[in-house]
Amino acid sequence: MFTSGFRVLEHGSGALYEHEGGITVSGHRPGSCLRMPYTSSHFGLVTEGELTLAFRNRRRILSAGDYFSAIGPARLLGAGKAVAISVPGYLALNTCGGPIEEMGRLRYIDGSTDTLLVPPVRKGDPCLNHLHFPPGVVQTPHTHPSLRVNIVYRGRGVCVLPEEDRTVELYPGHVSVMLPETVHGFITGDSVMDVITFHPDSDTGMTDDDHPMVNRTIVGGESASGLSDIRTPPLESGR
Repeated sequence: MFTSGFRVLEHGSGALYEHEGGITVSGHRPGSCLRMPYTSSHFGLVTEGELTLAFRNRRRILSAGDYFSAIGPARLLGAGKAVAISVPGYLALNTCGGPIEEMGRLRYIDGSTDTLLVPPVRKGDPCLNHLHFPPGVVQTPHTHPSLRVNIVYRGRGVCVLPEEDRTVELYPGHVSVMLPETVHGFITGDSVMDVITFHPDSDTGMTDDDHPMVNRTIVGGESASGLSDIRTPPLESGR
């Protein structure tokens, strides 16, 4: 039974953790086959070696530092290690990328930076981030309003949990879940640290009335975003 808001997961094969609402964190180890269900979309990172991602009659060879999102059913197989997060009822975009860069593209807090590796398809949707911490970071204690799944890809650091009066050492391959509103802060000493973080939601992203295609379509000097008479009506699927 977990009693902490910061829960360390043993990186084994198969399901490692299931959150309320059905979000599942799973692991792949060499020689196994991780089968991910058709009822979910899946986000993941290869932490060591090389793997094959099989989905929708496609196969992609992924190496350490590569990440993906894929609509189920999907499988991971091969001699590498990986972590996958499955989100039931969500329709992601099938995409693969990598390797993880040396630092993030966006400023974050206290010297750390961030890259949105897999952005939300629509505002509110899940996303996958790369957090980069240079040496000497002491993060301001803070919380997040929703679940976080953290995978340490490179380097070392610690997570300080002031309300629990404890610290957790972080190292490559370390996997954890952080429950909503858990007060925490990351610290690095002499090493950098790169953490891949899954968010189940977002407060930024595209909407039907605010996206680059419609905003930059100009009719008579006016953006098509404000021309209701020519706008495509809502799709039956709601997407």
